Amino acid sequence: MDRFEVTGGKKLSGSIIPQGAKNEALQILCAVLLTPEEVRIENIPDILDVNLLIELLGDIGVKINRIDRHTAVFKADDINIDYLNSIEFRNKSGRLRGSVMLAGPLLARFKTAYIPKPGGDKIGRRRLDTHIIGFEKLGTRFEYHPEDGFFHLDASQLKGCYMLLDEPSVTGTANILMAAVMAKGETTIYNAACEPYLQQLCKMLNRMGAKIRGIGSNLLTIEGVDYLGGTEHSMLPDMIEVGSFIGLAAMTQSQIEIKGAGIEHLGIIPEKFRQLGIQMEFRGDDILIPEQEVYEIQSFLDGSVLTISDHPWPGFTPDLLSIVLVVATQAKGSVLIHQKMFESRLFFVDKLIDMGAQIILCDPHRAAVIGHGREQKLRGITMSSPDIRAGVSLLIAALSAEGKSIIQNIEQIDRGYQYIDTRLKALGADIKRI
Repeated sequence: MDRFEVTGGKKLSGSIIPQGAKNEALQILCAVLLTPEEVRIENIPDILDVNLLIELLGDIGVKINRIDRHTAVFKADDINIDYLNSIEFRNKSGRLRGSVMLAGPLLARFKTAYIPKPGGDKIGRRRLDTHIIGFEKLGTRFEYHPEDGFFHLDASQLKGCYMLLDEPSVTGTANILMAAVMAKGETTIYNAACEPYLQQLCKMLNRMGAKIRGIGSNLLTIEGVDYLGGTEHSMLPDMIEVGSFIGLAAMTQSQIEIKGAGIEHLGIIPEKFRQLGIQMEFRGDDILIPEQEVYEIQSFLDGSVLTISDHPWPGFTPDLLSIVLVVATQAKGSVLIHQKMFESRLFFVDKLIDMGAQIILCDPHRAAVIGHGREQKLRGITMSSPDIRAGVSLLIAALSAEGKSIIQNIEQIDRGYQYIDTRLKALGADIKRI
């Protein structure tokens, strides 16, 4: 298994372009199953999770013309439904959390689907209840078969309805939405997720002929149609990469320019990094992070310690809490990181403590970080990447640390960040893939 060897303590410089959004790509790629016509998708991130989903689509029978690593044309006019019940499909789809979103378009167009137990990150329990309950309300019957680990879904006819989601799940909303666009009648989804990537999915579906209202809000209304056609779509820049590069610049005391950052879609992300004392300049759609010797964490207006927590959009995305936590270790001041959504996502902090960070893990959801203010630098160690976001957080820590670090299990990083070592080398980082 590959690993990164990183020699830290070097200042970086230059510009970097964020990849296409991973979380958007997983939704958009599943949506190609809704039409027998061609769908052209651009700015596809060349990462393991996305490539695995594209491979799955090909196995199901989707014709794929991969023009280059970031552009492809898909045509789902000859789907092999029987493959969905195969051991091969179970094994492949079970490795990828995003494969659950194949179910919505399959139900809409072919009236049957199979959902494996969720795969992907080891960051705690991820429920399928929102997906299954939503499908049930649209008229789907389901059975769980423990012998093969699949939820078997059947819907002779999907019918529109009103539903109130128990949580604003992004994948749950996307899945239910894709099923509802071809259901009979009108569907209303309240407490829907409203992330920019879900807005992108809605806009794409409308270009295909769907009738979705309320885009960008938590109340979506979908009038079912009988047929969807082809379209073209381009992914937004990945907001998680943008946040990661802001944190990287601050930790390594580097001046880095993020080109084409998609600023209008970043929401509260820049403000959260400003609360850590990180300066940045917006130049059109580019972000310049100037070199900073010291950055100081703000406190609340009453003088109490700052708390940064995750929340459904337009709140702060949970995918950047790991980055914020690492960045805070070298800030001046203290912050409480509260990870509400995943109970195991903070367990990587033991590696940071081994590197010399001052962190108190209060419980599986909260960590208090006492910033060094650079008085004591982190030191390089050997560590393993437990999930995508923690892996990049540890990589950022290693790039700022004194000495050499070894990061193992970097397949987790490759799942979400394309050519990360090559792109960091272009900024001057000392990183080798071994």
